[in-house]
Amino acid sequence: MARVSQRLGSIAESATMAISNRAKIMRTEGRDVISYGAGEPDFPTPAHIVEAAAAAVRDPKNHKYSANAGLPELREALVEVTARDSGVTVDPSRILVTNGGKQAVFQSFAALLDPGDEAIVPAPYWVTYPEAIKLAGGIPVPVETDGASGFKTTVDQLEAAATDRTKLLVFTSPSNPTGAVYTPEETVAIGQWAGERGIWVVTDEIYQHLVYGDAVFTSIAGVPALEDRWIIVNGVAKTFAMTGWRVGWMVGPNDVIKAAANHQSHLTSNVANVSQRAALAAVTGTLDEAWKMREAFDRRRQTMVEMLNAIDGVDCVEPHGAFYCFPDFTGAMERTGHASSLDLAADVLEKAEVAMVPGEAFGAPGYARLSYALSDRDLVRGLERLTDYLT
Repeated sequence: MARVSQRLGSIAESATMAISNRAKIMRTEGRDVISYGAGEPDFPTPAHIVEAAAAAVRDPKNHKYSANAGLPELREALVEVTARDSGVTVDPSRILVTNGGKQAVFQSFAALLDPGDEAIVPAPYWVTYPEAIKLAGGIPVPVETDGASGFKTTVDQLEAAATDRTKLLVFTSPSNPTGAVYTPEETVAIGQWAGERGIWVVTDEIYQHLVYGDAVFTSIAGVPALEDRWIIVNGVAKTFAMTGWRVGWMVGPNDVIKAAANHQSHLTSNVANVSQRAALAAVTGTLDEAWKMREAFDRRRQTMVEMLNAIDGVDCVEPHGAFYCFPDFTGAMERTGHASSLDLAADVLEKAEVAMVPGEAFGAPGYARLSYALSDRDLVRGLERLTDYLT
């Protein structure tokens, strides 16, 4: 009899966390590693949010268990946020506060999927989607995209991938890892297709405020044809530089949210109250600090795209959202004798002391993800090292 269950033993380690952890270990060894691996802002959490948390720590009411589905005042505030940012009106009963957006993803799949149900996942995809689908008993069905299409899938591709076992579609715009942003017309077309097919859509909107240039965020949840077959996943992590506070949420139909809340009652109970109070301050405050961060990300985005495309054998499609570039290293790999982007990333980390996440983790061999959520100075220093290594 196996010591570890097959269910957990088959789950792959998060590649982004693995790269980030290896970079941290190398730094403790005294090595000057520049990491493009972590998907988190390099800014501190805004001061007014921190102050709200400090006040919450001193209030004894936050020292006890609270409502499993989330603090009532936070869920009320998220009603307003959902209407403002996603364009859909819901009751507080349709919102569940979770321990980060990642738990909302897991619980969405757990609430919808039965063993054998298929979930369409456009690739490149965030590393957690396939693993969370498999943990729920579902079968991830990747739909490949590439730089030529701007890393965006089409209705024709989705139709070709759909079967009578298809239960849901994972839709992410802006995308991690590619930074792709679907136009309003593309979003509506995909939502219309899913609605006509009777397919659920789980839409991850955690990067909704990080769009650049002429790109516009559009929530697929607002497509009328979907009716009540959608779940929004969101959180404070990216917009407010609060990755460590672990507050996310899911929005959906009452029956699905009730099932997910029951699941959470056995899994984690309530989210930490101090973190919820901090999140309340974040979502009820202004977005001024978020816009300042976005301005910095936009500047770094343009620098990274320019420097990557200047490297022989590297092709980087301009991202329009999130804070990642997803360049194609195929030409550089052929020239330098690397068999895969896994090999390339390992060599670059050890020999150039630059950390990036290989495309295999996202279902896209030959590519790599580089986050531009780091200081302007380190961003340029690391890309200079990468250029020297590949030249």
